[in-house]
Amino acid sequence: HRSFRTLNPGSVFVPNYHINAIAYQLERIRRGEINRLIINLPPRYLKSIITSVAFPAFLLGQDPRRRIICLSYGAELAAKHAADSRAIIMSDWFRRAFPQMIVSRTADSHIYTSKHGFRKTSSVGGALTGLGGDLFIIDDPQKPVDAQSQPLRDQMHQWFTNTLLSRLDNKEKS
Repeated sequence: HRSFRTLNPGSVFVPNYHINAIAYQLERIRRGEINRLIINLPPRYLKSIITSVAFPAFLLGQDPRRRIICLSYGAELAAKHAADSRAIIMSDWFRRAFPQMIVSRTADSHIYTSKHGFRKTSSVGGALTGLGGDLFIIDDPQKPVDAQSQPLRDQMHQWFTNTLLSRLDNKEKS
């Protein structure tokens, strides 16, 4: 709710059961009970704000050592999510709630903590050379029109299997 208000001042937040359902499953991710989750919702149901923006901020607030990589189909969308997440992390209410989470620096669309954690951003299919993390969040991996194409879906699957999974810090938990 606070994240929504921070990013959309003046807009009305309408609580709904699906928000609680998403939060419950993300908490299961945080606790390590599950390691993969797919959320399918129509556009404009707060899926991205909850999962790609607020959740990484919350995780870093809980544990500034977390290494999170957030991906979207396009660099522009990934950068927007990163900017929104940074706005939450830099807000007064967030800093009061998580005083141990100190931003050591920001660069491009990346946020680094004083405990060597981060929230990095990339586009799906983009270069991940040298990057690794303990959590990947993939939001809108393909444009809707591309999802209609079997060859493009196969290409996405190949990238996920051969590139992304190799970047997990702990492959036993994948």
